[in-house]
Amino acid sequence: MKILENGGVFILETENTHYIMAVDSEGVLNHLHWGGKCPEEDYFSTYKPWERNSNHSARDLSKTEFIPYGGTVYRPVCFMATYPDGCREAVLTYKDFNISEDGDNFLLEIILEDKPYNLDVTLCYKLRENTDIIERFVKVNNNSYSLVVLNKISSGEFNLPSLRPYTSTNFNGAWAAEFRMESTVIKNGVLSYDSRKGGSNHTVNPVFILSQNADEKQGDVFFGALAWTGNFKTEISRDFAGRTRAVIGINDFDFSYNLHPGEEFITPSVFCGYAKGFSSMSNQMNSFATEYILPERYRKEPLPVLYNSWEATWFNVSSEGQQKLAELAADIGCELFVMDDGWFGQRKDDHAGLGDWYVNKKKFPEGLKPLIDKVKALGMRFGLWFEPEMVNPDSDLFRAHPEWAYHYKTRKASLLRNQLVLNLTREDVKEYVFKVMDDMLSEYDISYIKWDMNRAYSETGAENLENPQELWYRHVKAVYEIADRLKKKHADLQIECCASGGGRVDFGSLSHFDMVWTSDNTDPLDRLEIQHGFSLLYPIKCMRAWVTDTNRGSRPNDWDFRFNVTMQGSLSIGGNLLKYSEEELEIHRKYIAMYKEIRNTVQFGSFYRLANFKEDSIYATEYVDENQSVLFLCRGANTFFNSKFYHINLDGLDKDSQYKFEYEGKEAVFSGAYLMNVGLDFDMGGTLQSKIIVLKKA
Repeated sequence: MKILENGGVFILETENTHYIMAVDSEGVLNHLHWGGKCPEEDYFSTYKPWERNSNHSARDLSKTEFIPYGGTVYRPVCFMATYPDGCREAVLTYKDFNISEDGDNFLLEIILEDKPYNLDVTLCYKLRENTDIIERFVKVNNNSYSLVVLNKISSGEFNLPSLRPYTSTNFNGAWAAEFRMESTVIKNGVLSYDSRKGGSNHTVNPVFILSQNADEKQGDVFFGALAWTGNFKTEISRDFAGRTRAVIGINDFDFSYNLHPGEEFITPSVFCGYAKGFSSMSNQMNSFATEYILPERYRKEPLPVLYNSWEATWFNVSSEGQQKLAELAADIGCELFVMDDGWFGQRKDDHAGLGDWYVNKKKFPEGLKPLIDKVKALGMRFGLWFEPEMVNPDSDLFRAHPEWAYHYKTRKASLLRNQLVLNLTREDVKEYVFKVMDDMLSEYDISYIKWDMNRAYSETGAENLENPQELWYRHVKAVYEIADRLKKKHADLQIECCASGGGRVDFGSLSHFDMVWTSDNTDPLDRLEIQHGFSLLYPIKCMRAWVTDTNRGSRPNDWDFRFNVTMQGSLSIGGNLLKYSEEELEIHRKYIAMYKEIRNTVQFGSFYRLANFKEDSIYATEYVDENQSVLFLCRGANTFFNSKFYHINLDGLDKDSQYKFEYEGKEAVFSGAYLMNVGLDFDMGGTLQSKIIVLKKA
């Protein structure tokens, strides 16, 4: 791991890759290489494109490291600004660099300047030991005496090496159908993924994954994941000369930012890397996130088995009813009890109460203390649901402060789920949200918050802001700030990020929250597809998954199948335990106990997607650590006779070690080499059948 500079050439060396840039004779920072390593002396030259004709400029075809709008540039750009004299073009040339080291962290800062306007744009590259992931972000400093308006500021530009078309993988999801993978071959033009709703959203995700001839084990895969929970934009382009580029960052839709003299703007980070195959990509990001991205307090600790009361009671919560559920949750082995919506204000359905974060005295005459005392006595921690960014018009808060919601005086407010969005760019609103949550945490022994966000923004008026187009940025920063302040004051607090399911799954939320709610859809067959897409770039540990009664697809499936699916993430229980027979409760006890035995392997081990419905009519996933491997098999709804027979080759094992496990009703022992190279045959019986096989290293 090292960073070198030699005569204007910058070499970033990770465990297995090189990332190379060079300054040309005109002071432009060009991109030379991203991929496998080469001898360092080979890099000391810079390719310079030439002018084709008056319609295809050299600047437009160049492999720049961070291209601004200006001059003869017509492709997607990283930076746009309006200067005080009205100039709307930028020229960024090399000024200086700095290399620093802090323990295992290495930081390269390359400073570019727009000299006439005394503006610095610093490209930052952070490396860590024993990883191939590079963290990139950008700092903009206004060193002048005049206001500069930023119109677009991306976190990075990425040039890919091959002239052949790449395949872009992202998602085409929706509420209750997040992370449904789609792939598009980029042959020409610009492919754009973006969010304009205020969150990173259910449809597409703030990432780029560009591959050639790739499957799980082989092929070139270039990827980047943006740490931003708001509006984002990813532009992937391929020109007539065959060059593929990606630009990713905050969405420039309805965005600008007033950068006053002496101020600095820092973009969200993007974590990028190069891998051989999708499995390598996933495991790189999985281990990197649990080592460097997730909040430090619980980064290395497994997540507890959670019970959430929502589907058991909906809004009809009471102290007595919740205590009965808590007794059953503790009995089956849950470690955390979370009371969901309905405990506050005049909340009896989703029409009223949001914003009034005080305990409903009719439902809880003595407050929450009797319930929490009961939960603690049962050996569990206690958690509570909030939706702090929202307000119902039918609430004490809105009646007192209607101006606290985003609004325009000349427009009628649009209701989604009967609620409005609070203007967190206002200091008084931000302080109110922090205070009401802090008050609850201070009064009661609450160690877990489920932070929900159930609607997109609209009527985005913010009269308090000098530049109202900053609200998209400032709102997200306020969410991060509140979460961080709560955690700083309440050191053992865990926070789950939920946004009608997976509407805020990104590395911005995962830098401040400890986990995410993957989807409101708990149908196990659907969840296999959702979890498959989630696993591409996001850490398995953070993927909350519930076993529930809800069967949205109306497909009959047994408890074995539901637990098999859910145990592939962070196991949670969400059904109505009061209605279960003793036999059903015993099934829950059995699987929760089993999960605790394999939890560290699932949440922290290497992860392999061995088969999927689209190609194999079965899902097979494997988790591996130094002591054991856990194999999950889930057969789909295919009814053909030959679809019951499967052959699975395992992955990630120690080829020289022996593994002991139960196979077809008998104890078996095979070498890691055999299991990976020869594999195992399985008869999966009827539809929606499943198996969990634990292979212990002998």
